[in-house]
Amino acid sequence: MPVQPIYPRMHLIIFDCDGTLVDSQHIIVAAMTRAFHANGLELPMRDDILSIVGLSLPLAVARLLPEDADPGLVARVSEAYRQAFFELRQDPCHQEPMFPGALDTIRELSSRPNVLLGVATGKSRRGVKALFERFGISDHFFTIQTADTHPSKPHPSMILQAMAEAGAEAENTVMIGDTTYDIEMARAARVGAIGVSWGYHPVVALEAAGAHLIVERCQDLVGALDGRLGATEPSRERD
Repeated sequence: MPVQPIYPRMHLIIFDCDGTLVDSQHIIVAAMTRAFHANGLELPMRDDILSIVGLSLPLAVARLLPEDADPGLVARVSEAYRQAFFELRQDPCHQEPMFPGALDTIRELSSRPNVLLGVATGKSRRGVKALFERFGISDHFFTIQTADTHPSKPHPSMILQAMAEAGAEAENTVMIGDTTYDIEMARAARVGAIGVSWGYHPVVALEAAGAHLIVERCQDLVGALDGRLGATEPSRERD
């Protein structure tokens, strides 16, 4: 009878979505521009819009509006953004592509018997569902945490819930993201924090936020994770 390998530790690897797995900058900027225009507001700069990617939508909108903006205006702009994003998502010109190497990385990690994958994102669950179904990766993720049911990043709620669902310990959990909000969330949850250089916040900001490691290419994530977590077991053929 074949001997089944025993893996004493399960590793939980949590990904941010926008700016980490998928390049959504064009649709985010276009939708936010439409939302501000629809409400007769001065349009924010592109860099300012990208700086708030990762926050929950109401908080992101509030950051872009004047400090004295009333809650009603925040709500109206947020709803206009949701509608614009939904409409733009139907346009092939505004599809959110995966970053090079992201799909292979997800497949490789999810094939490992002692690894569970998760997502912690400021997207809505509806948005994550549509995106993952388009790429055929829904089944690779054990836990999905979204802005629908959590406080905005950098509050650690998403990571803590993902760990609870997966039965993972903090020392065996890593958060991977492109923004300071991801890194601060990871540090608040006392888990590993890996920043990626291809997203929307500069590397110097990720380092200042407390990233334990910066990865330059998506293709290098597996090796970085093996080093950080003490080697996740590679997939293997069973006799």
